[in-house]
Amino acid sequence: MNKQPWLLLFAMALIIAAQLAAASTSNKWRLQFSGGANSDGTIVIRLSPKEGEALEAAVDIEDGRSENGVAKDVVSGLKEQVGDRFHVERDDGEDVLIKKRRGNSNFGVEVISNTVKGVRINLDRE
Repeated sequence: MNKQPWLLLFAMALIIAAQLAAASTSNKWRLQFSGGANSDGTIVIRLSPKEGEALEAAVDIEDGRSENGVAKDVVSGLKEQVGDRFHVERDDGEDVLIKKRRGNSNFGVEVISNTVKGVRINLDRE
């Protein structure tokens, strides 16, 4: 069996994935939290600037926190862990806005993991 077609398909998939990652950057992101915490857990968020190193922030959440409380904890955790490269604020109680600071490049956002039962996170590029 000739393995070259599989290698070509794999290489094309890597190129497409890299293009999608580059296309999914913005100057502002909205994280929408829904559902309260039904367990203790940790939310890990990665901020990946178009230029520069990615930053990861791990935020511990306590059981019983409302969706607004979870958003508040994420804002505090991000501010503490990513420094002043980004502006982080709450919006509408349960949403978190992350904006690039002047002079910084657009960035991508990923939720690497969420071990908090009952909490759902939707990402929207703005």
